[in-house]
Amino acid sequence: MRRNGVAEIVLMPGDYFVGGAGCRPRTLLGSCVSITLWHRVRRIGAMSHFLLATRDCRDEGLDARYGDEALQLMRRELAALGVPAAKCEAKIFGGASMLPGGPNNTLHVGQKNGTAARLLLRQQGIPIVSESLYGQGHRNIVFDISSGDVWARQIKPAAVAAPAERMTA
Repeated sequence: MRRNGVAEIVLMPGDYFVGGAGCRPRTLLGSCVSITLWHRVRRIGAMSHFLLATRDCRDEGLDARYGDEALQLMRRELAALGVPAAKCEAKIFGGASMLPGGPNNTLHVGQKNGTAARLLLRQQGIPIVSESLYGQGHRNIVFDISSGDVWARQIKPAAVAAPAERMTA
């Protein structure tokens, strides 16, 4: 879809996107994590929406559902455009808990995803300039590749409604 001459791209879980200034990828995250990469001079960017940090077996090709592989895919496409990923600025979003009032487990999937994203970027020498991680609820993310701005709006989960009382006459 195009809005005001800008292509709006919706990323679903396991998707990634690489493109130029005329594109604005967006996604909705819960415990998943999104990494954005942006090259300030070339105005080229990449965005992922990964579900898990990594997978145990790699019998198949690269799969963007996994953070380490999504980053490899984005780096590969950026390189094909002449953009070294290490010259990009990274931002990280997501990793929230989706179960309000649930156990506060430090090993939950969202925290693992956020921690993995930080580690992957540091290992690749890609500077992290901003992040919005963890908490509760989902985030709407919009990446304006022309400016490098990323808008994140976190929506906390609604309180669980008490069961309705049975009315008797």
